[in-house]
Amino acid sequence: MTNNKTLKREYLETKNRAGVYAIRNQITGRALVAGSTNVQSALNRHQFELRCGHHRNAMLARDWREHGESNFQFEILDLVKPSEDPAFNVAQELEMLVSLWRQEIPCQDELGYDETRRDAR
Repeated sequence: MTNNKTLKREYLETKNRAGVYAIRNQITGRALVAGSTNVQSALNRHQFELRCGHHRNAMLARDWREHGESNFQFEILDLVKPSEDPAFNVAQELEMLVSLWRQEIPCQDELGYDETRRDAR
C-alpha cells in the first residue's frame, strides 16, 4: 500500500503530456474531442467543473445534469510523442492529432459539444 509521501513524489515526477482527450455521453452519443498540452489536467478540470455545476460548455453541463455522471466517459485518446528534434512543434503536432481524432469520432453538429456553439439547447 502506498502512502501519501509516495503518491506525492510520483505526482511530482510525472511529466505533463500533451494529448487528445474525449468526453462522451453514453446516452446521446455526443462527444467533445479536444487537445491540451497537459491532457490529464484538462480532463480533471472538466470533471471538476461538471461536478461543481460550473462548466463553461452549457450543452455539456445540461446533459451532465440530465443524464448523470455515470453516463459519461472520460478518456485520453492519444499522446504527442516526444521528439529530440529542435524544430519539433508540440502545439502543431497536437493540433494535427486533434484534427485526426475529430474525423474518427463523430463530434460535430448534433453529435458534438462544439465549444464554439452559441445556443445551448
